[in-house]
Amino acid sequence: MSPTYGMSLGFAREFARMPREQRRTFRAAVEKLIEALREGADLPRSLRIKRVQGTKDVWEMSYSGDGRATFRYGSQVKPGETHVEWLRVGGHEILSRPQ
Repeated sequence: MSPTYGMSLGFAREFARMPREQRRTFRAAVEKLIEALREGADLPRSLRIKRVQGTKDVWEMSYSGDGRATFRYGSQVKPGETHVEWLRVGGHEILSRPQ
């Protein structure tokens, strides 16, 4: 099994503006997340995944010192597979408007 994903237009724009090295770092963190979801294992502590304060379904993931991404779990696209909807990506400032 392999999780599926989608992304908001805002996420796509923010990701495209990120420096290449930050995009690489983000992708490496996503690989860790995918592996854990695929195996049904606990989420990696190193990603510090937690619910965004004041929301009920938006989560944040830390992928570097100030690197943050927000996401929500969406409806399954493929039966039995987790679907992640990426919402925002950037620095700590994205948490003021996480969606």
